[in-house]
Formats: sequence, structure tokens, C-alpha cells
Amino acid sequence: MEDQQSPASDLTDETLDSRSGDDASVEIDAAGTEVEQPDTEVPEDQSTIDPVADDETGDDKDDLGVRARRPAGRRLGIAVVVAAALFIGCTAFAAAMVQPYLVDRATVNTKLQIARTAANAITTLWTYTPENMDTLADRSAKYLSGDFEAQYRKFLDAIVAPNKQAKVTNSTVITGAAVESLNGTDATAIVYTNTTSHTPATKEMPSLKYLSYRLVMKRDHARWLVTRMTTITSLDLTPQT
Repeated sequence: MEDQQSPASDLTDETLDSRSGDDASVEIDAAGTEVEQPDTEVPEDQSTIDPVADDETGDDKDDLGVRARRPAGRRLGIAVVVAAALFIGCTAFAAAMVQPYLVDRATVNTKLQIARTAANAITTLWTYTPENMDTLADRSAKYLSGDFEAQYRKFLDAIVAPNKQAKVTNSTVITGAAVESLNGTDATAIVYTNTTSHTPATKEMPSLKYLSYRLVMKRDHARWLVTRMTTITSLDLTPQT
């Protein structure tokens, strides 16, 4: 009987030793029979999950998200700065290009004003009839200045009476006008004219003259006034009979 009991004890020890590393649990019942228990899933040990690690992982994701957006923000900022620099550069370049144009345009407008004033002055000074010679000095005064106005009035005083008596009519047509020089408020202009003069006695054969004048002018506020006038050319074109 003792020999029959020994295998059971050996089995128990050896079996436990041999299966101690197996996944399945083995139990020995009272009769010595092996009873294999089904494997049970061991839940993951939640204690091994470090909540701090999770938080750090989440932070890393957030950091990565921020880092992913920051380069785009920097690129946008650089683009804005470059665009602003280009705009300022283009504006400065446009201003530099426009400035000479504006100066030239202002000079051209001034010269046109001078030439127009000179032409109107000559037309007024040398166009008259027997009926309006008395008011010629006053009509011409708005184009004249200083001593030249006084000289012109003196000249008219000498010719009004005889011209009215002879019924002289003088007509001056401008053929050309140009600004010879312009320096600040001082300018000179040249005016070319055809002048016709006739009286009842010579009505069928009027006197024709080609005259050109040089006018020295000065700006007085917004107006240009004649301060001196000289005759450059005087050609008598009257047909000879």
C-alpha cells in the first residue's frame, strides 16, 4: 500500500514544478486528479498608467499644434512687412517720378499765362477807333505797371487829338507769342503782329505793318504786368502805288 501512494505525492510536486510557468492554473483535488482552470484575463494594471505622462503627451500635442501654426503666423507677418515695404517703396518711387512732371507742368502753365497776357496787352494797346480812343489808357492800365504805364499815357495824350480828328482806326492781330525767358517773378515775352491802319482818306489803301515787340514783365500777385516794351521788327507792307 505504501508503494501505491508514492506516485501521487510525486505527481503533485513534479506537476506543480513542471507547470508553474504555464498560463493555465492547475489545481489538485483531494483525489489527486488535476483540474485545469480556464485562463482568466488579468486587467491591465491601471496603476501603471501615469496620468502625468498622459497630460504631458497632451501638452506635447498642443505644443505641436502651436508649433505647426506658428511658422504660418511668422510667414504671414513677414509677408505683411514685405508688402508694406514694397508699397512704401512704390509710393516713394511714384512721388519721385511725379514731382518733376508737376514742376514741368506748372512751368508750362505759367508760360502760357505770360504769353496770353502779353498778346492781350499788345492787342489792347494798339487797337482803337476814333470813338474809343479816350478810354484807351484806362483799358490798357490793367496790363501795365510802374513807369511804363505813365509813359504810355503820355504817348496817348500826344496822339489822341490828331487821330480822332483824322478818324484813324488801328487794328492789331496777333500772329505769334512766346516766352523768351522766365526767372521767378521776372519774364520776357516776344509778340508778333500784323497791324492795319486806315482813315477815310486812305480807306481803299490801308497801311499794313508787320511789327514784333519784346515785353519785359513782372508778376504782381496772380497777374503778370508789362514794365517795359521795345520794338524788335517794323516792316511797312503797304502796297506802293
